[in-house]
Amino acid sequence: MSDTDLDTDLSGRHALVTGAASGIGAAVARELAGRGARLTLADRDGDRLAALAAEVGATPWVVDLSDLDALGTLRLDVDVLVNNAGIQHVSPIEEFEPARFRTIVAIMLEAPFLLIRAALPHMYARGWGRVVNVSSAHGLRASAYKAAYVAAKHGLEGLSKVTALEGGPHGVTSNCVNPGYVRTPLVERQVADQARTHGIGEDEVLESIMLTHSAVKRLTEPEEVAGLVGYLVGERAAMITGASYTIDGGWTAQ
Repeated sequence: MSDTDLDTDLSGRHALVTGAASGIGAAVARELAGRGARLTLADRDGDRLAALAAEVGATPWVVDLSDLDALGTLRLDVDVLVNNAGIQHVSPIEEFEPARFRTIVAIMLEAPFLLIRAALPHMYARGWGRVVNVSSAHGLRASAYKAAYVAAKHGLEGLSKVTALEGGPHGVTSNCVNPGYVRTPLVERQVADQARTHGIGEDEVLESIMLTHSAVKRLTEPEEVAGLVGYLVGERAAMITGASYTIDGGWTAQ
């Protein structure tokens, strides 16, 4: 495949991206559209989703991924599935509301399982498929006060590997991308949460908490994550499966 072919290496492929209305999901949508994919974009924010869908020529799907019963009946005709949707809550375990814990795990682990389950029959029938799970450095490391997020991302890592093992004989790959802190609305909200939890000013949070283990002292840009996703769903990545790719400025190198 020539370098110019990379611009159209998803021509004829149908891709679903969750959490697509902003941040990493929106950047992934633009990346895959640029590679020629036909897109379905999922999010609960209908207004933002409609604007992005119009921009990239995609089909919007307004959906609540915590509605597991509805997801359990789905069958998806997608060739590429990017499980990106996520939420966060920062709290000590003893103060962590059980209902909030369950919601985070539902959206970030159970929903990806159900979407993979819905997509695999079509992928198997075509003998080709790509699953990319947007995990996190927190899928490989833990941080205090993030019990649900860390638990869900660690579970997603295992789910991704099982999908790789089962999908391999059918031409389906499954991988995780593991960003550190990315410049997204989710991270921007965390700055305020972390400042409140640790009793420090918001201007201190990035340097003294979020990026303390990173060799590169800046936030990752959504487009940098999207570029990695774009490679993993392309033809050149056919032998990459069951892997977790960090993009965290060196955080997990320690």
